[in-house]
Amino acid sequence: MSLKLTCLACGQGNRVPEDRLRASPKCGKCAALLVPQTPIDVSLDVLQKAERIDDVPLLVDFWAAWCGPCRMMAPEFAKAAQALTGRARLAKLDTEAFPAAGARYGIRGIPLLVAFQGGREIGRRSGVASAGDITDWVETSTAKKLDENAQ
Repeated sequence: MSLKLTCLACGQGNRVPEDRLRASPKCGKCAALLVPQTPIDVSLDVLQKAERIDDVPLLVDFWAAWCGPCRMMAPEFAKAAQALTGRARLAKLDTEAFPAAGARYGIRGIPLLVAFQGGREIGRRSGVASAGDITDWVETSTAKKLDENAQ
């Protein structure tokens, strides 16, 4: 089965065989890793494309440099990215650089984690979280989506 993934670096749509997700697939346009082991900084336009077409869960951390809790959570988010490699992709969007994200995603406070899959939001969580909590939350959110699709 082939999965759709948006390159978080250039925005190019790619198809990747499901069994190759853990084999470091690269973008056909820019050769960036499609399933990196670290969170990737994204622009608002790339995020909007990825949320629409990606089949693999995409977890986005909405943050800002001035936010102390955001800075505290950054290393935990990076650990979660490593733990979820091949099962989910993690991205970061700077709300200061992209202020329109606040209205687009209904952001009331940061840090805010939003999970997307298959063209829709599948979960939302605000506040600081540990890597283990993030990993558990993503797995629970994606399991709920799978259950909904089975029904």
